[in-house]
Amino acid sequence: MGVSIDDIKKLKELSGIGLTDAKVALVEANGDFDKALEALRKKGVTKAEKKGDREAREGLVDGYIHGGRIGVIVEVNCETDFVARTDGFKSFVHEIALQVASMAPIYVSEAEIPADELERVRAECKERTLAEGKPAAMIDKIVEGQVKKHFAEKVLLNQEYIKNEKQTVQDFLKENIAKTGENLIIRQFKRIELGVSE
Repeated sequence: MGVSIDDIKKLKELSGIGLTDAKVALVEANGDFDKALEALRKKGVTKAEKKGDREAREGLVDGYIHGGRIGVIVEVNCETDFVARTDGFKSFVHEIALQVASMAPIYVSEAEIPADELERVRAECKERTLAEGKPAAMIDKIVEGQVKKHFAEKVLLNQEYIKNEKQTVQDFLKENIAKTGENLIIRQFKRIELGVSE
């Protein structure tokens, strides 16, 4: 099946792979662009996970001010100064700043949630679930689901990416790891909103 050169170029840009690989991916997906991109994402995830152990000490700090009312500063690390200076990496860091401004997460990852906060939420969910008279055999599963849902919007990597609701920020990060060929780490962020104190 024939695939358009425009689709090949677009897939190359979005995934960071070569033209030949982009064409092969489109042919394998019978010309379905979204299917080809999804298949590459899955492959990219595998590559990204292998890169996850590599040290990332370079990177950028970027800031974003929204209407003079919300200010965000983020630190994103990569492995080399070369990648840190690329437009693609700068754009990625800025997108993360926009995400933080828009969605107001509290933590970068689940690992940052304090154990006592996790236990407090778990206890509240369990108490509520018991009060609703749910079957005893289902309590733990229901509680874990409620805890996960409670923190879904509070953890940056678990949030839906604001420019593509089919992706989480974690997926967007992995996609950019595949594009750059380097380990990328969203190290920290600070969000300040006028008139709102922590």
